[in-house]
Amino acid sequence: MQRWIRTLAAAFALAVGLSATTRASELTDSLKKGTPELKSAGQLAFGPDGVLFVGDTAGTTVFAISTGDVKGDSKAALKVEKLAEKIGAMLGASGADITINDMKVNPASGNLYLSIARGKGAAGMPAIVKLDRASGKLSQFELKEVPFASTKVGAASGKDPTVAITGLVFAKGNLYLAGQTNEEFASTFRVIPVPFKDKGKGTSIEIYHAAHAKLETNSPIRTFTIIDIANEANLLASYTCTPLVKIPLDSLKPGEKVKGTTVAELGNQNKPMDMVPYTKDGKQFVLMTNTKHGLIKVKLEGIDKVEPLVAPVRGGGVAGLAYDKISELKDVVQIDKLDAERFVYLSKDGTLDTVPLP
Repeated sequence: MQRWIRTLAAAFALAVGLSATTRASELTDSLKKGTPELKSAGQLAFGPDGVLFVGDTAGTTVFAISTGDVKGDSKAALKVEKLAEKIGAMLGASGADITINDMKVNPASGNLYLSIARGKGAAGMPAIVKLDRASGKLSQFELKEVPFASTKVGAASGKDPTVAITGLVFAKGNLYLAGQTNEEFASTFRVIPVPFKDKGKGTSIEIYHAAHAKLETNSPIRTFTIIDIANEANLLASYTCTPLVKIPLDSLKPGEKVKGTTVAELGNQNKPMDMVPYTKDGKQFVLMTNTKHGLIKVKLEGIDKVEPLVAPVRGGGVAGLAYDKISELKDVVQIDKLDAERFVYLSKDGTLDTVPLP
């Protein structure tokens, strides 16, 4: 009996692995050579085989672009001082003209990619910049005659076009996209099959916002990740002012409205910027950057049993899951996991560095 169970488990694992390989191959095969016409370069995510997803908020489009970058140095650290100034010098601009919108490590090579704007406001020109992990060299990733595909998403509601796409994550063969659109419920979450076939209708998410003492559907997810909770895949999302919410992925059905479970309140007048899940000493954590508390480590132990927040949390208070402040790192704005032991961060002063996961 035990041998049969082991054989069945091995067969299932093989089937899952082959399915993932097939999806990766289908994604690569679906990309056609051309020049993706980005109007802006915002949120980033990596898929298999060095495929980079780029959220173009101005063009309300997501691009899948093959970088061809599948080999690199998996041991070297990443470190650059005055990053914006160095990018500006490479592009013939000043550091003040460079806005870094997002950064992601390519898991296929270990190299770092950044989405930037050269110039301010609507006049800013988008670009993708690569930081080679082995040499430390910066280069512009040229968007000419590269294999790519694209899919349109809904336009942003209100006056801020940047909230059309506030987060991208590739997982389990799908691209997950958060944003605020002009649909009936403004805060919308999309599960987009990859290769791109149909953007699908978004799922509307209702949450209890403890700092605001009310249910909300308009507040957009600002950053999110996907984690396993009690062997079930969940969206873990953070909103402005700053509730942390979990939602089972299986509940995110197109065109439906779901209610998330608020598991933490991190204090109002606060904006989350980035989050990275990781495991250390057998325990789950999520590392987060936000405008009020800086860099924090949220402890996910017991998240499957934590009492959901359903009552007001007043006066900028916090509640729910506990967290620690990482006070030795100041003004961190962006983070990504580099490997099982380290993460890379970018601070307001332009310092990019590699440090151990706390």
